[in-house]
Amino acid sequence: MNTVDHIPAGAGRPASAGQTALEYLRTLVSVVLVVVVVRTFLFESFVIPSGSMIPTLQVGDYIWVSKYTYGYSRYSFPFSPDLFSGRIWGAQPHRGDVVVFRFTKDTSVDYVKRIIGLPGDHVQVTNGHLYLNGQAVPCVDAHPYVARDESHMDMEGEACTEELPGSDGAATVRHEILKLTDDGAQNNTPEYVVPPGHFFAMGDNRDDSADSRFMGDGPKDLGFVPFENLVGKAQRIFFSIADEHPGWQVWYWPAEIRWPRLLRSVQ
Repeated sequence: MNTVDHIPAGAGRPASAGQTALEYLRTLVSVVLVVVVVRTFLFESFVIPSGSMIPTLQVGDYIWVSKYTYGYSRYSFPFSPDLFSGRIWGAQPHRGDVVVFRFTKDTSVDYVKRIIGLPGDHVQVTNGHLYLNGQAVPCVDAHPYVARDESHMDMEGEACTEELPGSDGAATVRHEILKLTDDGAQNNTPEYVVPPGHFFAMGDNRDDSADSRFMGDGPKDLGFVPFENLVGKAQRIFFSIADEHPGWQVWYWPAEIRWPRLLRSVQ
């Protein structure tokens, strides 16, 4: 015997325009809330616009930054509302972490650098060599390196693997840096002592980076980075493109993607 399931009254009737619009609005609000929660408390994406972190990060790298690693400050939230000062569930970064933070002279601008000095550390650069707490930081396996900056200009220099002492018992942090010269103010600095609640940040492209070596009142001088300004830790490159050609030349897109850099961990 064939049976027919009961069909509720009204089933099969088209939804009204008002009901459809309400469903769309509800879905849109749900998506926006999920995006805001993820972006605020878990991960946020950033694109690298300059060459200050070459060779670790290239111009055109897209990175994921974990927001929870160092806790949360007002700069963790969209539009940076002045709801509280300091950090909630704060955790100090380790020496050698690559971090995104708000620029000290204009907190609407995001910077990405490497943490070199922790509170109490003595940091100095002499003749192009980094000294930390009176000890020269080794840089081994030097080799020629050619980089291309945000102006599509080639920079010819020497890369080496810097061996930065770990903090809190962590292992030595090994990462590449780029050197173009041993001259200039960036390569001969006073000895800086990192104050409490602050950090000393430097770019891996040591001769093309506006960082904590510059302590003046100029609009590009970074100085020490307050703990509150930290946004998060750079974790992984999820996309990378050379962007050598205009966007409308779509036939170049596959060739410009740096496939080997995709999903690479930021060290």
